[in-house]
Order: sequence, then C-alpha cells, then structure tokens
Amino acid sequence: MTRLVKIFGLPNVTGYIIAGLLIGPFCFKLIPEEFLDGFAIITTSALGFIAFSIGGEFKIEHIKQLGRRIITITVVQALMTVLVVDIMLLIAGIFIPGFDTPLVITLGAIATATAPAATLMVVRQYKANGIVTRTLLPVVAGDDALGLIIFSISLAIAKSLAMHEALTFKSAVLMPLWEIVLSLAVGAALGFILSLSMRWFKSRANRIILIVALVIGGVALSQLLGLSSLLTCMMIGAMYANMCTEIEPVMEAYERWTPPVFLLFFVISGAELNIGMIITVGAVGILYLISRSIGKYAGAYLGSVISKADPNVRKYLGLALLPQAGVAVGMAQIVMTELPAYGEAIRTIVLCATLVYELVGPVITKIALTKAGEIPVQLKPQKKSK
Repeated sequence: MTRLVKIFGLPNVTGYIIAGLLIGPFCFKLIPEEFLDGFAIITTSALGFIAFSIGGEFKIEHIKQLGRRIITITVVQALMTVLVVDIMLLIAGIFIPGFDTPLVITLGAIATATAPAATLMVVRQYKANGIVTRTLLPVVAGDDALGLIIFSISLAIAKSLAMHEALTFKSAVLMPLWEIVLSLAVGAALGFILSLSMRWFKSRANRIILIVALVIGGVALSQLLGLSSLLTCMMIGAMYANMCTEIEPVMEAYERWTPPVFLLFFVISGAELNIGMIITVGAVGILYLISRSIGKYAGAYLGSVISKADPNVRKYLGLALLPQAGVAVGMAQIVMTELPAYGEAIRTIVLCATLVYELVGPVITKIALTKAGEIPVQLKPQKKSK
C-alpha cells in the first residue's frame, strides 16, 4: 500500500489506514468484527510508544526557546476549537432538531484532541525539521493534555444537564485535575527509573529493552489506576530526554524498532472504521468536521499572532493539527459509559470524523510542512520521466 500511495505523493500512514479499511470487517471481511476487541492491547501499547516519542521532544532547551509560544498557541487553539464547535452546533440546533446541549458540549470537548500518531509518522517519514515542526510536536502533546482537562470538565457539565443533577466543583474540576497530576507523577517516577537504569546498561539493545519495558509498564499502571496512559508515557519520554546525555544514538535505534508497531496501530485503526456510518452521521457530523477544522486553524493562527511566532507557524501550523484518531475515539468510548443517552450518536460522529481526518489529515500535514520548506527536497516523491 505504501508503494501505491507514494505514486500519488501520499504519506505511508494513509496507506496503512486504507490497507486496514480494505481487510477489515466493513469491507472485504478478512478480519472478522469479533476479532477487533482482541487487538486492543496492540493499539493501547502503540499509543504508549507514540506518547513516549512525543515526550522526547519536550527538551528543556527547546521549551526555553519556544516555551511561552507553545503554551499560548496550545491554549488558544484548544479553547478556540471548543468555542467554534459549540457555537456553530448550538446555532444549528435552533433550526435543525437533534443538536441537544449535552451532545454539543461533549463534541466540543472531543474536538480539541489531535492525533499524535499520524503527525509523528509524517514528520518521521519525511524527516521534517524547522520552526513549524519544532512547534508542532510540543503543541500536539500539550493539546491532548489540555484536551483531557477540557473533556473531563465538559463531560461533567453534560452529565449534570442530561440527568438534571447539581454540578459540583469536585466532579467538574478537582477529579479531572487529580487524574492529570497523578498520570504525570507516575510518568515522572518511571522516567526517573529509566534514566537511572541507563547508567548501568550501555549497549543500545539493553537500553531499548529498558525503554520498551518502562513504556509497557507505564501503560499497564495507567490502566490499573484509571489514569491517562498518554500523559504517563509522555512524561516518561520527557524525563528521559532531559536526564540522559546520550539520548541521540538510543532514540535513533528506538525509531528503527517502532515502525512495525505503528504500522499495526494504523492498520487496526483502519479496520475499525465503518464506512457505512457516513450515511447515518447527518448534519451534526458534517458541521462537526467543518467547525473543528475552522477552530483548529483559526485558533493556531490567533495563538501564533498573540505569541509573535514565525510567519510560517501562523500560516501552516493549524493545517498540521487536523488529524484526529485514538485520543478522540477513547473519549467517545468513555461517553458510551458515562453518558449513554448520547453515547452511540457521539461515537458514530467521532468515528466518522476519524475516517475523514485520518485519510485526509496526514496528507494536509505533509502539504503544510512542504509549503513551510521543512521537508527536504530530495525526500519528496520524484515524478517518473516519460
């Protein structure tokens, strides 16, 4: 599939998703639908490795250079996305039935989430480097952290509205913040253990084994304690990147080990996409796609203007923030349990949006980084001579 999509200048991740879609239970049925749940351990672990890689980008020297800008852009684009999605859907609800307030509030929160996996894969494949790329990865990481806070608070509000219950400060603010702080604390402890272990193990093989063990351990602990595995593994990567001096050769070897894991993640994600759902989504799904795209681009642009970021960051960062997948789907799964009255509708909308964003998002990310001049010319697909 990667050879086929390369003919059209598309990134590998798009080929993996299409491959999964074709062999999945909703197309050629080579993988039965009942098998999909059994793949959860692969996708959950893969998200842990993706989060670890992104956490590795949180180096103190980079944060010092871009710190205020990263925080400003992350916060502004996340809040702008929530605002645009909520306002557009609530206005549409005046004219079209089906736009209930709890549904709108929950969708607005889910809209903040970005897909770190797709973004990271495009950056790695094309060896993108520059101010937009260096801004993009920390923003994607921070975006998911902030998105989890916004989602937890919004879900608490939506539940109180749907069930006519009193909203408390503890359920809306304290509990979500506690989960985030505890996730980061567990990640920091595991990251410290990993960094300390590197002093006794010098070979690349042993060091990669340690990384794999600590990341899978972080995922397992997060599931046992009901924490965010993304934030936990992100913090493991950040601690390792800042505490170890010999990180480059190890991470180079690590990046050669992870592609099969990421491939499995995207193929399974593609297999889980039900293309038949597009028909059932309707006006809510279409407006969600449009409003989220507007919110992400406008928010990233406004945040870049406020923080006086590079002109390329203003123009292209918002386009690279469009992919949405695992984190958003995970949020939708939580809604199925916590807000069952709207769970099925929200999951359908999010999965349909994932189908669109995962197929189109990586392509747009590649175009944005190319336009920004951060993908080396020699790595662009070459046209065949006649």
